[in-house]
Amino acid sequence: MTATLLLLLQALLLLTSADAIFRFASYYGDHMVLQQKPAQAVVWGYGEVGASVTVTLLQGMNIFSKTAVNVNGDVGVWKVLLDPMDYGGPYHLIAQHSFKQKVLSIHLDDILFGDVWVCGGQSNMEMTVSQIFNASQELARAADYPNVRLFTTSHETSKTELLDLANVDLEWSVPNKQNLGHGEFTYFSAVCWLFGRHLARRLTYPIGLVVSAWGGTPVEAWSSKTALSKCGLSKTPEEIIQRRCHDAAAMAGGPCEHSVLWNAMIHPLLNMTIKGAIWYQGEANTGLNTDLYNCTFPALIQDWRRSFHEGSLGQTDLTFPFGFVQLSTRRKNIPNDNFPEIRWHQTAGYGYAPNPKMPNTFMAVAMDLGDEYSPCDSVHPRDKQTVAYRLYLGARAVAYGDRRVTFQGPFPALIDIYYAYSYMNITYNQELLITYPCDNIFEVFCSAGADMYGEWDYIWVSAAVELVSSKVVTVSFKGCSHISAVRYAWSDWPCEYNQCPIYSVHRRLPAPLFIKYFK
Repeated sequence: MTATLLLLLQALLLLTSADAIFRFASYYGDHMVLQQKPAQAVVWGYGEVGASVTVTLLQGMNIFSKTAVNVNGDVGVWKVLLDPMDYGGPYHLIAQHSFKQKVLSIHLDDILFGDVWVCGGQSNMEMTVSQIFNASQELARAADYPNVRLFTTSHETSKTELLDLANVDLEWSVPNKQNLGHGEFTYFSAVCWLFGRHLARRLTYPIGLVVSAWGGTPVEAWSSKTALSKCGLSKTPEEIIQRRCHDAAAMAGGPCEHSVLWNAMIHPLLNMTIKGAIWYQGEANTGLNTDLYNCTFPALIQDWRRSFHEGSLGQTDLTFPFGFVQLSTRRKNIPNDNFPEIRWHQTAGYGYAPNPKMPNTFMAVAMDLGDEYSPCDSVHPRDKQTVAYRLYLGARAVAYGDRRVTFQGPFPALIDIYYAYSYMNITYNQELLITYPCDNIFEVFCSAGADMYGEWDYIWVSAAVELVSSKVVTVSFKGCSHISAVRYAWSDWPCEYNQCPIYSVHRRLPAPLFIKYFK
């Protein structure tokens, strides 16, 4: 082999090597949405250590942002902040890599600026549009929202925190019938799509939706070790975790080992600048660490906020809005306190959101959307339109500051007990719309009296609704000498579809369950 040919081969190998190394991170692509101002969007990728990378944002011949950085670290990472951008587009993004007098370029087209939302959770977040009510009509509307852009991560687990996604199920895409209706529990999430569609119609600017969800998975799998340590779970022996996962497998089925989904499906996203997140999860925790969910869920929210803020170089808000769906239903006429327990724990024991332990959050109540005949099992109700709309109302009020929007159902503000007449008045914070009577929806923790040793024996008994005024529900508790608690809708399946007894007058939002203890 001649010296000239050898030099040509070496040059080709060097160019090929650099070309393979220089790239954007996995979740950057044509058609994506980047976060608009006041935040700055993060763009990052890989290159040869020591190289210089210049990132330029253009529209036609006009340059809107141009930043140069060096490639650093053991794996060779470059990371830039684009200048703050108004919503709109499309833009063209070019990255140039200069190393040893060789220049390589990669580019992205059809880039929009707007708001980016992450959608996480388990199978109810994964359900595609093809699986919900009125699927054909919903799919036909996909083309009406070309500025809502979609991205879905792949199912992956990892024992260690990954820098980037191992795989992608749906690269950034313009919505169409195929990617919205693709398969079952794959891409794209119906709840995420419908939520984003509502936002896009209201806000009239681009919305980017990033789905990272896996059916049958508990909150522990989506939590970092730091978050789990706040709830005493960081040092749980592996054999105990495996046994608990095995015990919960009949209910769930997805990976449940601590942090394995955080490591593989959330940690890689942390460099992304986002507006907020929505979450639909909790079913798996009705059979795993149920009593800890009032700690593990708020801890996840706090940790995600801190981690996205740090990963995006401070551009993602440290208290970014976080919406969630309160659990729907699973089994009708089968007693199961774990579902109402999780619903209560999802609010950190307050019953509503936002609250002092969960600021800047919003909640969509779903216990009135039970779907006994869902072909996907009753734990997967098909009315995702109502779920998404209720989330959207919460986002308008909490994330976008529209104080005119009613986004919460009625909740008790005052409870007065009148033992002489065996009734109590429950005064709500909103005017009530009473729809369907429902037996056993209110219960009191009742004692008929003390025994010979002075001990009070309490049991839950039904409290009949006697009278309803604009804000007050009067319930009776005949036969009770003392009441130590009252609760509402404390069952897996408290009412028929869309027929719980108490809704708000405005927007017909259901009253969430509650439990109140008395001294």
